[in-house]
Amino acid sequence: QVQLVESGGGLVQAGGALRLSCAASGSFVSINAMAWYRQAPGKQREWVAGIGSGGTTNYADSVKGRFTISRDNAKNTVYLQMINLKPEDTAVYYCNVAARRTYVSGLLDYWGQGTQVTVSS
Repeated sequence: QVQLVESGGGLVQAGGALRLSCAASGSFVSINAMAWYRQAPGKQREWVAGIGSGGTTNYADSVKGRFTISRDNAKNTVYLQMINLKPEDTAVYYCNVAARRTYVSGLLDYWGQGTQVTVSS
């Protein structure tokens, strides 16, 4: 299988910054797209940012100009650099990876365990 290990969450004041990372390991042929999602208490999980295999990035309107998604293919890792954090950014952040495995047709979807980001006012 594929395992995703997230790190980098924590407690910061409004206006602060955090960098999340998500490293993929296990048995897979290649990784296609990577993305970050978040889920605040009492709310649905929402998409935050995504990056394609060629490096194309997309962001939710709420984080444009503040968050940057990037990837290191050699390390099978995706990052989320967050600056100018706001209290409304408080949520559990999850990484998502689409990977191709041997003997399996198409792409498979994997999720990280989540990392807590708390922004105080």
